[in-house]
Amino acid sequence: MQSYLAKFIPEHKDEILDEWMKSMKAKGGAPFHFDEGVVFEKTSRDFVEVILARLTKGNHEYEKQLGEFSERIVTLGWPLTFATTGIQILGDIVYNLMMNNNPDVVFEKHQEFWEIFREWTNAVQNEFVNAYTTIWEKTISLQQSALKELSAPLIPVFDKIAVLPLVGTIDSERARQIMENLLYGIVKNKSEVVLIDITGVPVVDTVVAHHLIQAANAVRLVGSRCMLVGIRAEIAHTLTNLGIKLNHITTTSTLQRGIEQALEMTGRKIVEWEG
Repeated sequence: MQSYLAKFIPEHKDEILDEWMKSMKAKGGAPFHFDEGVVFEKTSRDFVEVILARLTKGNHEYEKQLGEFSERIVTLGWPLTFATTGIQILGDIVYNLMMNNNPDVVFEKHQEFWEIFREWTNAVQNEFVNAYTTIWEKTISLQQSALKELSAPLIPVFDKIAVLPLVGTIDSERARQIMENLLYGIVKNKSEVVLIDITGVPVVDTVVAHHLIQAANAVRLVGSRCMLVGIRAEIAHTLTNLGIKLNHITTTSTLQRGIEQALEMTGRKIVEWEG
């Protein structure tokens, strides 16, 4: 059976691929919304080849192909359900094509071949799911690490003065990362004044305000002073309506004004130089 498939599949690969693509297009799915065309056809060909390699090649070569292909379709955004459905359809196509090319096969052989193909599709589906999820988890882990590194860096702008620019929404996990970066940066840069710039934060509600107050308190505990800058009119209005008081935190509407005040706090000021 194995030797027969090793000969049969390469001879009918184009026919198998055409039938598979036709069947998958009839089902539709996410890849067709953004990937139809040359890229999809090339990826489809590679998909069919790597899955059929389970029947025609050695385990080492097949596992290598499977890992590389899984990484590519995770990058392309192919859903796992689309790929697993494709495996089942591919198995049916190869089986039916093989039976059509061997009309004299007796019923008992039909049953034997069907059992073999059922075992094959189940095995390759499990292997594909494992490879896909491993790559997906690795990708997510790398993305989380990158986001953590980029999340709210404390930037020294003058001696003893640093700015923490915040952009986007702030949830509990991000607030924890902000706090870690903030305290580490203060100690590392020996900052006496820290400006937390919320110009890029779209919404400041009770939860966000709580995180900001915690950050300001933490700054004071390590011996520095904290200033909250970028308080837009709508944010001031929201905080007032929510009854949130920032009396113990210095606030300004812009980063520029905040830096001017920070310089005064450290015994300096901006003057115009006439050369």
